[in-house]
Amino acid sequence: MTKIQYRKANVDGFNVFYRQAGRADAPALLLLHGFPSAGHMFRELIPALSDRFRVVAPDLPGFGQSDMPSRDKFSYTFAALAGVIERFTEVIGLVRFAIYAFDYGAPTGFRMAVRRPERITAIISQNGNAYEEGLSDGWNPIRAYWQNPSEANRAALRAFLSPETTIWQYTHGVADTSLVSPDGYSLDNYYLARPGADDVQLDLFGDYKSNFAMYPEFQAYFREHKPPVLAVWGKNDPFFLPAGAKAFKRDIPGAEVRFFDTGHFALETHCQEIALAIRDFLPRAK
Repeated sequence: MTKIQYRKANVDGFNVFYRQAGRADAPALLLLHGFPSAGHMFRELIPALSDRFRVVAPDLPGFGQSDMPSRDKFSYTFAALAGVIERFTEVIGLVRFAIYAFDYGAPTGFRMAVRRPERITAIISQNGNAYEEGLSDGWNPIRAYWQNPSEANRAALRAFLSPETTIWQYTHGVADTSLVSPDGYSLDNYYLARPGADDVQLDLFGDYKSNFAMYPEFQAYFREHKPPVLAVWGKNDPFFLPAGAKAFKRDIPGAEVRFFDTGHFALETHCQEIALAIRDFLPRAK
């Protein structure tokens, strides 16, 4: 079994923590996590893939073990997250790589693909949305903040940061919640409880409207470059609907779409099935 390394990379003065496993010369796969998690969400997927791929899972800026500078020193926008992660790939020597895009990892990775399409070999979207029809009504409180960024609307979003909501995100839509380890959501809640983390996340909620605005650009990239796409989707996700997975086929007819009877954090219950799908898909992605 390949050992997992835990490292930090200095990205122009910004420390990005990452997990890495696999041979340096193997095909590379960049794992991009979502809210409110970090690279630890891939703790079971990495060893399931590292015999065949070089697997790298960074913590996004402000998440996990990566730096979380104050908001007056770093702008918590998705453009800024993508900029840091793009430089991170250059610093650690990733030249061409596939992307596993989950939740926040999708707009981060899709921005990188739009900017440098020649670097992206394939995309695995696990509940990583790029289509308006993929957004559920669960986004309505955040949409209200986009339309009117008042203090009242911002304060209303703090409910998304509660420990109970984190647990709900992990367990909603899961038939047997005994399969969901408490380790993941407990660690996420620890990170969310750090001083200043709440306003970092509220800033990103507000900036998510920039991702929505970029959906047409993401879709144009899909149509023009036709990257191989595998959508592996927890079909009971309360935020990103199955329609968002099916929509990839509109722009990339050859996209592969697979649904699993689980929720948002599909790896918590279906890691083995998703790993097998990736092992089948990536060698065929040319």
